[in-house]
Amino acid sequence: MNFLTWIAVTWLGERHRFLGLDWNYLVILGFVGQFIFGARFLVQWIVSERKKRSVVPVSFWYLSILGGILLGLYFAFRRDPVGLAGQLFGTFVYVRNLSIIRKSRHAYERNEPEPEVKS
Repeated sequence: MNFLTWIAVTWLGERHRFLGLDWNYLVILGFVGQFIFGARFLVQWIVSERKKRSVVPVSFWYLSILGGILLGLYFAFRRDPVGLAGQLFGTFVYVRNLSIIRKSRHAYERNEPEPEVKS
C-alpha cells in the first residue's frame, strides 16, 4: 500500500477526535485555506507598518488566490454553493488585480505612461 492510498484509507470519510473536536481531511483543508487567506492581512499590515503608509503588496494577491482556491475546494466538497460562489468570484478579482499589476510593471519597464484613470 503506497502513502496516498494509506491517507485515503485512513482519513477519507472518517472523523477523528482531537482536542474535543471532530477532524477529517476536509476540516484540515478548510483550516489551511483560512490560515493562508487570513495571512494576507498580516502580510499587508507588516508591509504597511514598515513603509509608514497603507500598501497592498503583490504577495497579498498571491495569498488571496491560494487561500481562495483552497477555500473554494473546501466549499465544493462541502457542497456549499454560497461559500463556493463567494470564493470563485473573489479569486477572479485577485487574478485580475495581478494582471493589472503585471501590465503596469511592463509599461513602466518600457517607459510607457500608465493609462489615466477616469473618475
